Amino acid sequence: MESWSGKGYHSWSWHLQSVFGEKVAKISLDAGFGCPHRVGSSGGCIYCSPRGSGDFAGKTGIAIPVQFQEMVARVKEKWPGVRRFIPYFQAYTNTLAPVSRLESLYNQALEQEGVVGLSISTRPDCLPQPVLDLLAELNHRTWLWVELGLQSSHDSTLRGINRGHNYASFVQAVEELKKLGIKTCAHIILGLPGETEEMMLQTARALAALNLEGIKIHLLNVIKNTPLAEMWQRGQVPLPDMATYVRWVVDILELLPPEMVIHRLTGDSPAPLLLAPAWSLRKWEVLMAIEAEMNRRQTWQGKKYQP
Repeated sequence: MESWSGKGYHSWSWHLQSVFGEKVAKISLDAGFGCPHRVGSSGGCIYCSPRGSGDFAGKTGIAIPVQFQEMVARVKEKWPGVRRFIPYFQAYTNTLAPVSRLESLYNQALEQEGVVGLSISTRPDCLPQPVLDLLAELNHRTWLWVELGLQSSHDSTLRGINRGHNYASFVQAVEELKKLGIKTCAHIILGLPGETEEMMLQTARALAALNLEGIKIHLLNVIKNTPLAEMWQRGQVPLPDMATYVRWVVDILELLPPEMVIHRLTGDSPAPLLLAPAWSLRKWEVLMAIEAEMNRRQTWQGKKYQP
């Protein structure tokens, strides 16, 4: 049975400790980017918050060095001894700008004291060649991760959530990043409208076959003032209870390769914005329930993985 510091999965915190020999904190930033899928009448993804999933990032419109220092101060209230940091360009689509601007913003983050790497979140359809060239250069300079929003491997689901790209474009983006040796993390959401449990497991198997370096598993949260909120209020979006979600997560972990880093096991949203499910606010309770379920089953990440 695999064990990563007593856990049954290859956690992000354990991975950072093994790479750097000490605790490393991720610092979420909002560089003021937009989303190409929100231009015109497309409206963007049905679940996305007004801040482009950057609700816990720094303040929009504040210079990157200032944001970084403010967020580091906040992190140190929780972990006073932390000395190493990874700036995380989180809000919206963080490759959606001229390369000269991207390079300037990324460099501002890398120049901050204690920075040991960089994480950039974007869409698979926003990686033109000039951006890939910049990412390749950054990958030679620092410990780089690129995070790609996918949510599901099923095109029917991607159309239903108004994602704006298909699964093939995600696979192409992964292949381009792999050619450059860039570590890639996929984001998926469990409980999307119209998805069965088997469809979620198929997404896990598809990502396992791509040999990605990392994955983020999110819970579908219903946020105020989104198209998803309107659907939920009409009774069109059944949401899982915590026990069901925990079962889904453990089923997926069993299918993933042991070397894949689990960056996240659940999603959280600011309480004032969240409509449902209320239990998602009890993040540590959810994480402990996942570990308890793994212990109950005597299982671990990769137990059912088939290369």
